[in-house]
Amino acid sequence: MVGSRDSWDAGALPSLAGRTYLVTGATSGLGYFSAEQLAGAGAHVILSGRNVNRLTAARAAIGRRVPGASLESMIIDVTKGSVVRSAAASLSSHERLDGVIFNAGIVHPPRKREEVDGHEVVLTTNVLGHFALAAGLLPTLAKSGRDYGTGRMVWLGSVSTVSWKTNAIDPELKENYSGPRAYVQSKFMVQALASEAQRRLDEADVAVESVIAHPGYSLSGRTNAVAGVNEVRRLKRFFANLQAPVTQSKEAGAASQVRALIDPLVKGGDLVGPSRTFTGPPRIYPADKVTKLTERSRLPEVGREVWQFCESATRTTWPFAASRAPRV
Repeated sequence: MVGSRDSWDAGALPSLAGRTYLVTGATSGLGYFSAEQLAGAGAHVILSGRNVNRLTAARAAIGRRVPGASLESMIIDVTKGSVVRSAAASLSSHERLDGVIFNAGIVHPPRKREEVDGHEVVLTTNVLGHFALAAGLLPTLAKSGRDYGTGRMVWLGSVSTVSWKTNAIDPELKENYSGPRAYVQSKFMVQALASEAQRRLDEADVAVESVIAHPGYSLSGRTNAVAGVNEVRRLKRFFANLQAPVTQSKEAGAASQVRALIDPLVKGGDLVGPSRTFTGPPRIYPADKVTKLTERSRLPEVGREVWQFCESATRTTWPFAASRAPRV
């Protein structure tokens, strides 16, 4: 339901019939519930993940809970550059792609530093894979932006970035690795990419919007059970419920990224997150309003540094010129 910047009813979404959205990491958690909400509003949803069995389970669960849901599945392992490029090429054949939620990621990093595809694993999963995927999807999103006014990419930030007290980044963390540092830095970089993407999209006059969303403090243990998708042990649910005053369910957290994806009140560069920071219905924080969450990651010099690193690390350049065309 479209209302004001401060109100949103996830149970009364506007009709999304005819629209197509991609959700990465849609096999569980925030990704699954985002896909379910979009499907419930009539959208065609492309569920992506790296495990075929989990994709099958997620698709079956949405089918049970949303009769008549329009779904397709696609294997996308964002840690594999060749897979990302192949997926983007395949998606270019779709008549339209109205938006994508870059949700896949590592929430619980390994204790010791690991690498995949030549880079630190949290960096590769949370940042580099989606940077490369966004580049591959840009022409397809731009076509929908020009034809339907709906091209939008949503990057998943985190409330944890309020603890990031420096503008400097050390992407690979070869000397000072820790799991929490790797996670928070990756989310700081994602937010910087989202802001920098909007600046470059505006400069190139590409009809795509880049938006940041964060889910607050959303726990599986406070989320309804979904067979094959969210099956939480009693002890974990018990401890999650002890944190009830400052936590919410994954369904509630997913509402932020869904609003960021579909609400026409949201503009490129905006942040969408819970109204009470950790919990609550999603509200819009305009790009021109400084928040503790994004005050550092929005800085142009930070965005340029992160962008240049990602271009070099992925050997990927966004095709702005090929995506440019007069807006309708």
